[in-house]
Amino acid sequence: MDRKIREAIKGIGGDIEALRLPKLLGVVLCGGYGRGEGGVAELARGKRRLSDSFEFCTVARDGAGHRDLAAIQAALVPVSVRWRDMLGVSMDFGRVKTLKSIRRFQDGVAVQNLLHGYCDVAGMKGSEMFRDVAVRQPSELPWIEAVRELVNYGVGLVFTVESDAKGFVLRNVNKCVLGAGDALLIARGQYAWKMADRAAALGDPRYTAAMECNFRPVGKKVCGSDEARKMWFAAVDNVLETGQKSGVMKRSFGQAVRWLLRRKTIGDRKTLGYDPVLRMLLELVGVVRAERTMPPSLRRDWEVFG
Repeated sequence: MDRKIREAIKGIGGDIEALRLPKLLGVVLCGGYGRGEGGVAELARGKRRLSDSFEFCTVARDGAGHRDLAAIQAALVPVSVRWRDMLGVSMDFGRVKTLKSIRRFQDGVAVQNLLHGYCDVAGMKGSEMFRDVAVRQPSELPWIEAVRELVNYGVGLVFTVESDAKGFVLRNVNKCVLGAGDALLIARGQYAWKMADRAAALGDPRYTAAMECNFRPVGKKVCGSDEARKMWFAAVDNVLETGQKSGVMKRSFGQAVRWLLRRKTIGDRKTLGYDPVLRMLLELVGVVRAERTMPPSLRRDWEVFG
């Protein structure tokens, strides 16, 4: 399967290079397969298949405008479709970014996970492309990143209420277990770049089981939906308590302005001035507890700030 992934990377890279996109700086494979942590499903008679999406970071040259980014995005669609059909897993080239936008979020988990595990695909090599993006230690991840993890996986829990698809529910319950554990580690300053190291740091058998299901999907939940919600709520309480004790959970005029400029509405006055991600989490707690579907206003908040 490692050989199949290497061959796919070479083929995808060749297809992208053939497009000769002048504003494209480079493409790297990130996500599970980029870090060497992608899933492989065991089939009958000893056969295997890839089970995760191929996630790419697509970078345009600084100075590229919205039209340039849209043109790159459109040009990659046929490549995505072709390799999706060949490999049987989705190809996610994501939103095309510039190095400026990556540096803007360089302290976050997403960018730091990228810097600590990727494979070169096309264009400039990542070692050169990301040369000026700051590399952080896990203990330097900001507290708000723990909140972001809880929002992302809490939203996944809400979406399970809206879905009857067994596979979708299964994946989101397992991901919630992982997300709750990751949030705890970030808040404690104990996060690690490898999932196995995070499992060892937590020592929670449910997290370990979810990790193993991520590596080798077996078509079952590591725990029930109710148990996943309990884990999520416990992580929320722990993270919020950590934020209050450390003094980082506070309002600011700048965050209020940021919210008003991007959402054009005040929302809950009690939380105005908090970081928008924290505002979403505080609202999401009630939605998850009531097992309701996503309110339209919260869905829009998540689309803008998630």
